[in-house]
Amino acid sequence: MNTVPNSIVVLGASLAGLSAVRALREKGYAGRLVVAGSEQSLPYDRPPLSKEFLTGDLTDEDLLLMNSDDDTLDVEWRMNRTATGLVRSPDGIHRVTFDDGSHFDADAVVLATGARARTLPGHSRLAGVHTLRSVDDARALRDSLSRAQNLVIVGAGFIGAEVASSAAGMSLNVTVVEASPTPLAGPLGIELGAICAGQHAAHGVRLLTGAVVSALLGNDAVEAVQLSDGTILPADAVVVGIGAVPNVEWASDSELMIEDGFLTDSSCRTNVPGVYAIGDCARTFDDAHQVHHRSEHWSNAVAQAATVADTIMATPSGPAAIPYFWSHQYGKMLQFAGTRHSTDEVRFVDGDPGTGTFVATYDRDGDTVGVFAMNSPRLFTRYKKQLARSRA
Repeated sequence: MNTVPNSIVVLGASLAGLSAVRALREKGYAGRLVVAGSEQSLPYDRPPLSKEFLTGDLTDEDLLLMNSDDDTLDVEWRMNRTATGLVRSPDGIHRVTFDDGSHFDADAVVLATGARARTLPGHSRLAGVHTLRSVDDARALRDSLSRAQNLVIVGAGFIGAEVASSAAGMSLNVTVVEASPTPLAGPLGIELGAICAGQHAAHGVRLLTGAVVSALLGNDAVEAVQLSDGTILPADAVVVGIGAVPNVEWASDSELMIEDGFLTDSSCRTNVPGVYAIGDCARTFDDAHQVHHRSEHWSNAVAQAATVADTIMATPSGPAAIPYFWSHQYGKMLQFAGTRHSTDEVRFVDGDPGTGTFVATYDRDGDTVGVFAMNSPRLFTRYKKQLARSRA
């Protein structure tokens, strides 16, 4: 028999954490809710950091996720605190310790500690070298770009491409360095990844693929990027966008199973009773594919927040949400829903890739398993709904 906890602490005050407390209250949870966040800011939206916030089109206030409807959540916010340990007592109470020496005891814990940007080892000392994960990162990068002429971006994934798009619109000389032969081939496949990568050249951005950074040059501030083939790229600002690392090390002495994230079942339960994990820090079991998977997308954080609320409250869950993500690059909306395998057949079903407006599906054994659209949100929505019906 499931017992609803009297108190819950949510570790992480970003989208996943806020969505979890919203979902819990919507499900009727009336107990004590505490949210602890490592940043000073209350929950804010991260996707605009590489786009509208970076270009100055959005303000700090525009980023805030909370609204007047959240005034009734009755949440205790404990900001500027980072968890350093988690221990479960014999009677089932969980004690979370924080970096300021304080602790909090709760019946249940929701881990939403997120992830941090991966860095280039040994180069943090140089001014002008940036990663982009937090609003403070975005402010620092925006300041650098306001004084820069030459920007080098290491990594042509979604963050790198979005920053390149923003910087190109600010009239900077932008070079993107990517180690793989085709950017975005992992999430989209070689064919569609190449089409997206073509947007760089179309907007005056230099893209170097199969290129590896060997060193960042400069004394106090970065002056250039050296590639493994000896090429020197002038740079008075560098953005490193080479992925993210889940924030899990703080719990390494706990009983939690950790492997590239906190391992959970499909209902977001960890191996420790009363402890759950969602969002970027969770590696969740996928019932359909029988594997654990970690997703760093906005929509996944919201979907898992709803799932963990259902699990805690023992309420029926709806059908699993279709994986979905999007990106804005060079004035175009890129959207993907579903799943993709390397052997899937890509079929263009509407529009023309040459025009930059099209829809394509991923087909497997005669069934459509995924859909991608560039600059075609209305048709994408239609195909996504068809995909959802086929999975029901």
